[in-house]
Amino acid sequence: MSAYIKRAVLAMQGYMPGEQPADPGVIKLNTNENPYPPSPAVRKVLQGIQAETLRLYPDPLGRALRRKIAELHKCSSDSVFVGNGADEILALCTRAFVENEGAIGFFEPSYSLYPVLAQIRGVRSLPVALGPDFEWAMPASYRANLFLMTTPNAPTGIQYPKAKIRAFCARLRGVVVLDEAYVDFAREHCLDLALARPNVLALRTLSKSYALAGLRLGYAVGSPALIAALFKIKDSYNVNRLTQAAALAALGDQTYMRKLVERIKKTRNWTATELKRLGFCVFPSETNFLWVRPPRLKAHELFSRLRARNILVRHFPGKRTQDYLRITIGTPDQMRALLSAVRIISKKDCFP
Repeated sequence: MSAYIKRAVLAMQGYMPGEQPADPGVIKLNTNENPYPPSPAVRKVLQGIQAETLRLYPDPLGRALRRKIAELHKCSSDSVFVGNGADEILALCTRAFVENEGAIGFFEPSYSLYPVLAQIRGVRSLPVALGPDFEWAMPASYRANLFLMTTPNAPTGIQYPKAKIRAFCARLRGVVVLDEAYVDFAREHCLDLALARPNVLALRTLSKSYALAGLRLGYAVGSPALIAALFKIKDSYNVNRLTQAAALAALGDQTYMRKLVERIKKTRNWTATELKRLGFCVFPSETNFLWVRPPRLKAHELFSRLRARNILVRHFPGKRTQDYLRITIGTPDQMRALLSAVRIISKKDCFP
């Protein structure tokens, strides 16, 4: 049957999402989900939706939702695109802004979906290797038609200087997508660059700070010309009625979202301090997760031992990432359970 499948698809591995356990007793710190429920306004809206309205198609342009996003970011709704999660928008960008002979760039390591998107498109990948401490040094001669930049970066959690990002966007003769999935947990954002420059899009999601990963709503902000290109090639009805209604409610409750973010940041900082006391190398984080290197015990071994205790964290095999773990910030109780398990494992392996 493989004769019917494109050679490029046969050759590729595909994106590997984090494990989704069926056991509700598992402490799930592996997929950067928010540990708290979304705004009560979301529940209220979903409860009020009439089932008979589901026979109707949703607004294909997401106009009410785009107006709300435009209001939040003080721009025109012509500068806003909404999609079925940020991942759909990333895929659309590879189709809208890269010719068949073109190339897609990204940091290495970064979001592991990026090279998969390039493979799907059948175009070259031009990864930019980060330094020994995951610092960014862009070659002066670098060229790409599309550069996908997670900022703050994942899986490292590091935020690069805005001035450096601005200079890169001004120099690159291509489109830069600033993937700001974690930006609500960071000190600064780059959305103003997307509104100021013709070649920049800022990408946001409701999955992290709004606690709506299951809703699948992402949006892009940028020049009307880039936004119009995405509208030309999107699916007819890419964001369903339930998602549009719930997202509108969540975006209307900024106070609740900010409270969630502050709770997570407080837990993040406390967890980082405790892990350092246990001898971990903990990188500075501007996200809802920590990028850490455990002492003595190999990262994959600690990952396995935690998993045996029903605590899931994320391990990425590969030369640059194999020595590290990415730990999503959960509730204080979840993080205390993690630290307790690490201490027990540490004693067994004589950690310093």
